[in-house]
Amino acid sequence: MNSQFAEWRSRLPKIHPDHMRIARGAARISIFVLLGRCAGAFKEVAVAYRFGTSGIVDAYQLTLALVSWMPAAAMTIFGIVLIPVFVELRQQPLQAQAVFLGELEAWVIAVGVGFSVLLFLCWPFAIHVLAGNLSPETIDLCRDMFTYMAPIGILMLASGTYGARMQSRERHINTLLEGLPAVFVLCFVLLSHKQVGTIALIWGSMGGYLAQTLIGRWLLSRLDPIPIKLRLKTTAPEWRRVLVSARVLAVGQLIMCCTPLFDQFMAVQFGDGAVAKLGYANRVLSLFLSMGALAIGQATLPVFSDIVHSGDPCHARRTAVRWTILMFLCGTCVALGAAVFAPDLIGLAFQRGAFTAEDTAAVAQLFRWGQIQVPFYFSSLVLLTLSAGAGRYRQMSTIALAGVAAKVSGTMIFSHWFGIAGILLGTALMHATTLIIYARYAYTWSLSAQRKS
Repeated sequence: MNSQFAEWRSRLPKIHPDHMRIARGAARISIFVLLGRCAGAFKEVAVAYRFGTSGIVDAYQLTLALVSWMPAAAMTIFGIVLIPVFVELRQQPLQAQAVFLGELEAWVIAVGVGFSVLLFLCWPFAIHVLAGNLSPETIDLCRDMFTYMAPIGILMLASGTYGARMQSRERHINTLLEGLPAVFVLCFVLLSHKQVGTIALIWGSMGGYLAQTLIGRWLLSRLDPIPIKLRLKTTAPEWRRVLVSARVLAVGQLIMCCTPLFDQFMAVQFGDGAVAKLGYANRVLSLFLSMGALAIGQATLPVFSDIVHSGDPCHARRTAVRWTILMFLCGTCVALGAAVFAPDLIGLAFQRGAFTAEDTAAVAQLFRWGQIQVPFYFSSLVLLTLSAGAGRYRQMSTIALAGVAAKVSGTMIFSHWFGIAGILLGTALMHATTLIIYARYAYTWSLSAQRKS
């Protein structure tokens, strides 16, 4: 036994430093994600205790999904594109950095305002399409909530940009700040009068996103104190790369970011309470997904960007393959453990107040079905960040479209057979499809890189 330990110790110094960079980043992010997701879990506990699976929860989740999906889609695209740009931008003079950052921040504000106005104009149509099967009372609640929650999109874009800049420097405190909206909602729900209703959800969400944005801007000013001047222009040379890459990536990623809305639409077909049950299952599921996948994704992207930028794509591919295998094994273990203890986890989290034992059984069943996606999601995200670091956005867009096609077709088929659980099975099919295609692309990319060398 002692000889075995000695052999393991002798191997540690041989581990490539890039693996250690990823491991350290993933460890830090996991801690931040754990704290943030625990805040989200406690928020869901409070919401379940106060509102159960009533129409208020349906209205809140639908409204939050609608006001956030366009900003979330935009930050998914530009977050992937901007991090490699930020990594290379540090090699430029401070004046050149200030020009691009000032223009970027001005456009973030302008686009956020544009999203809010567009959603305001399209709101009646969106409510008619997505909430047509819900009760009139729930639809009225959606309208009331939207009036106050529309500015959330602006705050999400700003905080996402600040987070991308910090992530490019391998600083991941923004992951912890993402839990602030949940903390504010939790406090507002617990401290408000029982009959306050939607006001606690509205102002808790607004206060949380505002705090996340302001604190993120303050931390960034200390980490990267570059004085900037807001200018609504695109004179910086980095814009060409950003816009070309974003245009290539946009189609697939925008459609993929619509899948939560598609899930909401499919869940609405099962009547009142279905959206809430699916939402509770996804909230707990997101805790497990974020602990591994979000951590490894944010840790690997700046590292892969740095390796590829240094001119060693074969090493980047080898590193990614090893982490892909490791994350698939970790995801399988997490999924098996979560499936076994699903009723206990859901009951411990939600079963109190208006959330009954019948609700626990229904949500736990959905949560178990959701575990099928975990290993595929964990591992595919590593290969996604490899492609992002190499700037292979056209392939990423193609893979995203293929995954969404698998998601839509699978959800419609599985929902007919398994009910609400079919929505989660469709998501699992999407992640399995993207993993297979990404693995194929990584293999062919490595062969072409070897031939060129």
